[in-house]
Amino acid sequence: MDRVAITGMGVVSSLGDSHRDVHAALCQGRSGLRPVTQFASTGAPCRLAGPVADFDEKKYLPGRNLRPLDRLARLATSAVKLALADTGWTPELLRSNEAGLALGTMFGAAHTVGEFDRGTVINGPGSASPLDFANTVLNAAAGQAAIWHGLTGINSTITTGITAGLDAIGYATDLIRSGRATVVVAGGAEEFSLETVHAFERAGLLCGSHGGEPLPVPFHARRNGIAPGEGAAFVILEDLDRALAGGRPVLAEIRGHAGTMDTSGAKDGKLAMEAIARSIKLALRDAGCGPDDIDCLSASANGSVATDGYEACAAACALGGRAAHLPVTAVKSMLGDTLGASGVMQLIDLVESMRQGTLPGIPNLDEVDAGFPLPMAGPESRELNARIGLVNSVGAHGSSCSLVVALRT
Repeated sequence: MDRVAITGMGVVSSLGDSHRDVHAALCQGRSGLRPVTQFASTGAPCRLAGPVADFDEKKYLPGRNLRPLDRLARLATSAVKLALADTGWTPELLRSNEAGLALGTMFGAAHTVGEFDRGTVINGPGSASPLDFANTVLNAAAGQAAIWHGLTGINSTITTGITAGLDAIGYATDLIRSGRATVVVAGGAEEFSLETVHAFERAGLLCGSHGGEPLPVPFHARRNGIAPGEGAAFVILEDLDRALAGGRPVLAEIRGHAGTMDTSGAKDGKLAMEAIARSIKLALRDAGCGPDDIDCLSASANGSVATDGYEACAAACALGGRAAHLPVTAVKSMLGDTLGASGVMQLIDLVESMRQGTLPGIPNLDEVDAGFPLPMAGPESRELNARIGLVNSVGAHGSSCSLVVALRT
């Protein structure tokens, strides 16, 4: 089986646009969450979120017409640019290599779709802009990013909900393993919009939506829902031997991955925990390692009352005795839940954690839910001596994805 290397990483988030700087901010306990003001006149109840403030796409994408790109496409295309630059994939190299793109997203360009539909309903079909219509399709952002950067290989959009970004990485890994691709830019992107806020509010998942102060603190005894986030995150995946031959840096390796689905849609707690545990076990099997080989865990936990508990219990079940001593972090405590991009942001920061020897804490986690069988990181960052890490991505409606990543030995 071909080994798959991570040779570059790019991120645009509420805490910055450098994976090294974002990791430093997370380790310092800085939060990208802030009070929401832009929906005050709409009745949307979202009170805390992590949008990318003052995002200026011209900083990343200068000198060309940006009109065809909506916000989601601009976020994605910018993060792809950063990932390519991180590993030295120049436009000249891309012209002579067939690089692909796999993009995961939960909602896609929901705001673009909403604006287009509202405009045609209010003003009639004759007011519809063909350019805006092109961005209402779910794969528009992936297509635009590929066109902008000259990515002529496979172009896929993965839409499995919150797990979409990590699923996209798993999909790209399998393409490289099978010899169908040698380099794939893989990751996720999600925008913060009125439409997505209303979706989470109607599902009763927003922090504070049932009363009280918003407390989107993973694993907290009094957590009361998620704080939505925004951003894009991508990694460059390559055949390891080809990357080494090309002189590109190998930051880490993807060792294994797996995905599962709880057919109850997370309504049955037992089935939900079994699905998450099965995802972890299958990822370990794919990686050829056991629970005792795992040195740290990046949890999907986001403050969800139900899902945080399912994940904690499932991880303990899948990892057995190792779970009692496993360093755990949950970066959504500071980034918010960036949905389709969240698993990739977790992966990028876990790679940084293992490389730099510091694992971010979970700010404001001063009261862990009773009975949670995992040693949470607590508010403070901690020293980390790790070679192999596990990333979990768990959706509120039953999807799970787990990924094993290792430093190169």
